[in-house]
Amino acid sequence: MAWLLAGCSAPVSSDFFPYHFPEVDIPSDNAITDTRVALGERLFFDPLLSADTSISCVHCHLPEYAFADTTALSDGVAGALGKRNAPSLFNRAYLGLINKDGGVKNLDLQALVPIEDEHEMALPVLKLQERLRNDREYQEMSMLAYGRQPDAYVVTRALASYVRTLISADAPYDRHLQGDATALGADAQAGMHLFESDRLGCCNCHAGVLLTTHDFANNGLYEQYADRGRGLITMDSSDYGKFRIPSLRNVSLTAPYMHDGSLSSLDEVIDHYAFFASRQGRDDRLRTFELTAMERQQLKAFLDSLTGSTDGAY
Repeated sequence: MAWLLAGCSAPVSSDFFPYHFPEVDIPSDNAITDTRVALGERLFFDPLLSADTSISCVHCHLPEYAFADTTALSDGVAGALGKRNAPSLFNRAYLGLINKDGGVKNLDLQALVPIEDEHEMALPVLKLQERLRNDREYQEMSMLAYGRQPDAYVVTRALASYVRTLISADAPYDRHLQGDATALGADAQAGMHLFESDRLGCCNCHAGVLLTTHDFANNGLYEQYADRGRGLITMDSSDYGKFRIPSLRNVSLTAPYMHDGSLSSLDEVIDHYAFFASRQGRDDRLRTFELTAMERQQLKAFLDSLTGSTDGAY
């Protein structure tokens, strides 16, 4: 992580995050430092976090695919399948509520969900604590980073610190936003105008530099949802089938799509929104539309222009 920080426990400088992005809200008890990020990075790639030591976080969040997965549902320990499609981890620093249903209050708590979930890593956090305390290097890194022995607090905060440094902000679209008139080709520019048009209404949900409103919405994928989404958290029937509106950054890398990975390509996604059925609970911001073959090519060219480097070093 030499590109990130320098010095012993040095905090991230205020200009680490891209200036054309919103301000990042970092918890006062978990300032990002080099030692915390290094500890989180090691934990992220370590299969010690799973019950049978067969998988790590990177098993479902592949760097070359924008820290998403390539399957509809990722496999956990003993061949168990996860319940939802694994999202990209880029730009998680800008989220408030976490997970597709918003069921976790902030990023500093999120790691407990996949670590303990029986469909994912299936490891009780106290067992993980025992493993880490039997590892001298983890003991030393934990003391340097947080002044305490490895425990649930250290694991979740260190992983959150690492994930907060996974920033994607160097796509051709970013260069366009920063004034580079040559950043987007003719097709991508035409696609951007389509994307922003009232006719398609994409910006009703995918707005701003992060290309999401961060709302929870029912996109009409199903008439009845096996997964109730946001409704599982609020227990409000009007929230059934609502999921976080994802950022479209790096969307060309993150197939398959939707909360359950049921759409395998961008063409299928475009078809869904162009021809979706009028279903109960579907968000009122959605509208049907028609595209010529050329317009479809242009829209996809714009979506391709949202792809940045995949090493997190924007």
